[in-house]
Amino acid sequence: MSEARKGLSIDPKQIPSYIDHTLLKADSNEQAVLKLCDEAMKYGFYSVCVNGVWVPVCKKALAGSEVHISVVCGFPLGANDSTVKAFEAAKAAEAGADEIDMVLQVGRLLEGNYDAVRADIRAVVQAVQGQAIVKVIFETGFLNEEQKMIACRLSEEAGAHYVKTSTGFGPGGATIEDISLMRANVSASIGVKASGGVRDLETALKMIEAGATRLGTSSGVAIVNGLKDNSSY
Repeated sequence: MSEARKGLSIDPKQIPSYIDHTLLKADSNEQAVLKLCDEAMKYGFYSVCVNGVWVPVCKKALAGSEVHISVVCGFPLGANDSTVKAFEAAKAAEAGADEIDMVLQVGRLLEGNYDAVRADIRAVVQAVQGQAIVKVIFETGFLNEEQKMIACRLSEEAGAHYVKTSTGFGPGGATIEDISLMRANVSASIGVKASGGVRDLETALKMIEAGATRLGTSSGVAIVNGLKDNSSY
């Protein structure tokens, strides 16, 4: 085992249970979504993460399995009206989504309108209360360190269950520094999701070591295959 792995706090074989197996491309079709579900069941991923239109397909395909369904909301810009986001989240939960990954109002955060950001998150949380958990996507590539810390505080105050780095459609992606910062600025009961650029085993392990409790990636199969191919683990 390498020096970097000696301090690892988890068994690397648990990595599949951290993964939200993701497919959010505009040209995704039912065949691709069914493949996503099959892979999630085969490899033991925690959830599939899809756009809302695919929830019924996933619910049927995953019936009887332990794989959860995550759905994006206000994606990818976060600029929808809060009532629209709340309605979108509620419809997804009604259709079978277990988790809602919502994009916060990035522009409002950048201009310092923190009350609006908090209220926007709270509207989604309340819309799915008792039905689904809520992850808040910051789009960290637009934010400075102070703004990321503020986003952590606002998300927790609004009742969110996770904070998340990126959509994968904006500038940058998950970094070790951002995961460490976010972990340090939310309570232990709040999860941290690394999303955007998590494409291989080494990156996945580093994110978990930094404090990530969930990994959003479209490269879950490659990550697991990397685990199988590396005798160090």
